[in-house]
Amino acid sequence: MTDQVYHKVDNRHPEALELEELGVKWLAEPMCRGGAHVVLVADSGRGYLDTELIPQAAITPQAARSFGAALAFTHAGGADWYGQPPLGYSGPGFMGRSSLDLIYEDDGRSWGEFFAVHRIMPNLPPALANGSIDRAGAAVLEKLAQRLRDGVFDVPEPELVMSRASRIHGDLWTGNIIWAPSRALKRFPSLAGRGDNRNLPLPEVVGVLIDPAPSGGHAESDLAALGVFGQPYLEEIYRGYNQVSPLASGWQERINLHQIHMLAVHANLFGGSYGSHTVDLARQYL
Repeated sequence: MTDQVYHKVDNRHPEALELEELGVKWLAEPMCRGGAHVVLVADSGRGYLDTELIPQAAITPQAARSFGAALAFTHAGGADWYGQPPLGYSGPGFMGRSSLDLIYEDDGRSWGEFFAVHRIMPNLPPALANGSIDRAGAAVLEKLAQRLRDGVFDVPEPELVMSRASRIHGDLWTGNIIWAPSRALKRFPSLAGRGDNRNLPLPEVVGVLIDPAPSGGHAESDLAALGVFGQPYLEEIYRGYNQVSPLASGWQERINLHQIHMLAVHANLFGGSYGSHTVDLARQYL
């Protein structure tokens, strides 16, 4: 193991680091089949997690396309139901400092019902309490939740996903991808990051996943999260993904729908304009 590590400590919520470690390993499994690079765990224990440092480089259009294709193979690692935790984990869920519902037995929920009940609505009470969402905004979210529960927005997972749900990162904003020179990544499986280009060399720069909030989810949620705070060459990521695992028709129109969860989490945690932004996006789907 390298002696250069990122050392993370959380004595208040040590389960969060256990979840992160198991999530990193869960997301790493598809690397052997072309999935995206995932940071390597160097050491761990109760309340701490060491991951190997990843050198950084500048993203390129080729790197973005290649990452999109590799992410499709990560998602195709699959999950048996929406909300499924990484294998071996039985504690509470976390997304940053917010709680995240994990579902430990298959409850048969469709994606829309899951997304409403376990992703959007748990963030409403704290956002009401901090004033970032008012009662009128809450009514908008409640109407959207009903439409989600009714299955209005349920669509199939992307083509490569053979299971009921995708294996998603869950917190895939731009800060949770490190763009790294591929020549410096020596200890990864040979097919890591290659997507369907098994016989071609890796691009000079590849994307490496870090800091997940992992669970079974819809692949479109990860793809939508990439655009919440801006991602260079985002359209190239989408292009690379769609070339190997086409998304269901109308996916572009659902991007804002999937972004509502991440924005609702921010309204929960930070208040302010995140609440009105959450409500504005929800209103588009009524």
